[in-house]
Amino acid sequence: MSKREELQHHRRSLNEIREIMNSMKTLAFMETRKLTRFLGTQQAMVRSIEATAADFLSFHPEILPDIPETNKIFLLIGSEHGFCGDFNQSLLRHLETTLQTQPQKEALVIAVGHKLHTIIENRTNGVTLIDGASVTEEVMSILNPIVDTLSDLQEQHGMLSLHGLYHGKDGAIVIEKLLPSFQHFVHDRSDFSHPPELNLAAEEFLLNLTEQYLFAALLEIIYTSMMAENRSRIAHLEGAVKHLDDKSEELARQSNVLRQEEIINEIEVILLNNSNAIQ
Repeated sequence: MSKREELQHHRRSLNEIREIMNSMKTLAFMETRKLTRFLGTQQAMVRSIEATAADFLSFHPEILPDIPETNKIFLLIGSEHGFCGDFNQSLLRHLETTLQTQPQKEALVIAVGHKLHTIIENRTNGVTLIDGASVTEEVMSILNPIVDTLSDLQEQHGMLSLHGLYHGKDGAIVIEKLLPSFQHFVHDRSDFSHPPELNLAAEEFLLNLTEQYLFAALLEIIYTSMMAENRSRIAHLEGAVKHLDDKSEELARQSNVLRQEEIINEIEVILLNNSNAIQ
């Protein structure tokens, strides 16, 4: 195989890789369109539950549980697949920085996403690994493993506070306290003069509301993280596709130069043969 044929073969291989990456970028873009619809609905649901909780707790602040801040679980929402830059590495760096400011007692970690697992399992103790979602339709399937893990950890360690660690809508890392819920509403004043009428005891109502809030908030942060992940993947793949296009153009230029050299050599051979024939 000549040098020019090797370059052409390499260029064809790069073009095949380029088409695959471009397809992945298109899929990621389609995923952001779906997530836009899901996320808007989920955010509205969470805000509605929070408004209900704020109204309720303005009249019943005394029933909120007091959870020691030393007993913490960090829920990290990473990616199931790659091609999204340092998406998972930045989560781990933020976690390590956060843990340095915590009390000496070991914090518990739930890591969601296969690509996150590969970098966290050997660097942090007390980690529970849960598979993540590849597409929006798979998100519901990971809620039960998360909730089951939380229940198991509470049975082992007692009451715990849960903090979500994930990429927000602008790509920045967010730490959000999920359990115990609604503590920041305790000192809020209600817009109503009379307490809400309940068909349940206040404690039971708060328990049910917290359960609904946890599921809704988990869905919101997972959707938000997936949106940031797919946007990161689009940007990362756009850069990769641009690099492959530049490399392909360079190989085409080199191939053309070699072809020109081959043509010149062929012309020289023809001229030499003609010169010998005339003599």
